[in-house]
Amino acid sequence: MSSVVLPCCCLYDWFISRRRTYQEGSDWSTAEKQVVEIDVGSTSLRYLCVPFLALNWVFVVDTMNFSFWPEKETQQCEVTYNGTTYTGYMTLCAAITRAMDEGIPITDPKYFSQMSVEELGHVLRSDNETPMPMLQERHQVLTEGGRVLLEHNGSFRCFISQAGNDARKMVELIVEKIPSYRDEATYEGKRISLYKRAQILVADFWGVMEARGEGDIIGMDWLTMFADYRVPQALVYLGVLRYSDTLMQTLKNGELLSSGDRREVEIRGCSIWSVELIKARLCKLVKERDSQTCDINSAIIDFYLWPYAKQHHKEMAHIPIHHTRCVYY
Repeated sequence: MSSVVLPCCCLYDWFISRRRTYQEGSDWSTAEKQVVEIDVGSTSLRYLCVPFLALNWVFVVDTMNFSFWPEKETQQCEVTYNGTTYTGYMTLCAAITRAMDEGIPITDPKYFSQMSVEELGHVLRSDNETPMPMLQERHQVLTEGGRVLLEHNGSFRCFISQAGNDARKMVELIVEKIPSYRDEATYEGKRISLYKRAQILVADFWGVMEARGEGDIIGMDWLTMFADYRVPQALVYLGVLRYSDTLMQTLKNGELLSSGDRREVEIRGCSIWSVELIKARLCKLVKERDSQTCDINSAIIDFYLWPYAKQHHKEMAHIPIHHTRCVYY
């Protein structure tokens, strides 16, 4: 690992500053409403809803949280919401929030478990000629997930409560019950479990509950970073990860790596280990400097690195992302 060190205090303060609650009288009986805020660099999106809808919103978004990279950088899917135009992952967040404003019950599994491809296409519609990728696959995983929630009163909170307050058990429950979350590969004859979306779903659940003062979830340190195509780029840019000349040229050539390809698994696996090394270094620095136990976990580091990559995308444009079309990330 290089000498680049992420400032642990700034990183922690950054994370805490993005968890907020908001109360407001409403038509939703006497329910407390909650603001959920997503920040990506200088871009943010806020929406207000009752808590159970906030958790179902998280489930819908995380279930379809994969493969936003465009075939051509100049032709990106765009979604405008409240006067701001979004690209990448934020197009999904904006589209789902837009649908709620339009009266589409997109967070109700009674609806999204049986919605048509055409209906989902309308929800995810782009402002331009470039659609959001993999519409058929997004429809398949969303309706699949909706059917699972229907077995638990249509509530993600009810579903995840089967795992108690244990992050590891939550991840295991998700991948057991919802096939599209089984992000696994075979590497040198061994099964490798990466579980990017399952871990994000648990981390996002933790974030919403923490904002409500109910984030007492054990085992958060068990989670790894969420191995995708954007954070590895940031790790290379920061000097934490290094690609071989051959791999770098392959990625610059735009070669599509299939899910489970040895190179793809190594990029994701090495990214996970890099963040574990960063976490260990941060905790050592906190102990040496403040004589305190460090409670920064890999999810918090990922929550820092991913927006960092988006915010500095121009500076790291010379470092290619790896291209893999799949439902896992």
